[in-house]
Amino acid sequence: MSVFQRLSMIFKSKANKALDSVEDPRETLDYSYQRQLELLQKVRRGVADVATSRKRVELQVQQLEQQSGKLENQSRAALGQGREDLAREALTRRSGLQSQIESLKQQHEQLQGEEQKLTLAAQRLQAKVDAFRTRKETIKATYTAAQAQTQISEAFSGISEEMGDVGMAVQRAEDKTAEMQARAGAVDELLASGALDDVTGTSKDDIQAELDRMASTSGVELELERMKQELGTGSGGGSTPQIEGGNGQASGNGSQVQPYRQGDGA
Repeated sequence: MSVFQRLSMIFKSKANKALDSVEDPRETLDYSYQRQLELLQKVRRGVADVATSRKRVELQVQQLEQQSGKLENQSRAALGQGREDLAREALTRRSGLQSQIESLKQQHEQLQGEEQKLTLAAQRLQAKVDAFRTRKETIKATYTAAQAQTQISEAFSGISEEMGDVGMAVQRAEDKTAEMQARAGAVDELLASGALDDVTGTSKDDIQAELDRMASTSGVELELERMKQELGTGSGGGSTPQIEGGNGQASGNGSQVQPYRQGDGA
């Protein structure tokens, strides 16, 4: 096989596949039905033309027969008047008309036979067109139902192109939403932990700041009170904690630094 033959085969196969993808059987059937109707119309027009020609021949035959009868009467009249020559001339013309009449009658028979054939062909074609129309509508209805069922099945299974695009869009939206939620949560955690500063300065208002200071002060006072209680408990029973000073460090014999009380001597 030559290169050109292979290219031609490839082109034809590609073209055939492309035509199959865009062809709608319903449109093809409608087009075929329209063509059959056009052919039937041509056959009917042919029948009408043949019938018109047959009728024209019939009228010509009638006219010639009238002329032939008139010539026959004239020949009889001339012969009755002793004009044999005129009678002979009239009969001669009548004989020519009779030849034309016979020829027209033959044409009439042929046209009549042709008309019958075309009429029968038109009737058969009409029956075929009617049968094709019924079959066409049945095939179109079946194809439409099958197409709808296929689309419904593909929609349920999610393999159709439209549903696939919708599914991908929904998946992208869900992924983007989850990513934004995770990012917002991470930023909130970082702001709450102090790892990030709020550059806008609007994260806390004045009231919130005052409340935070009050909470911090209250926490310090509670912690101080707790330490006082611990120190008070230690001075009654056990040893008190030693405090290292600048020059007054605790001696090696275990002396303790007494707390300063108001009224004590210097």
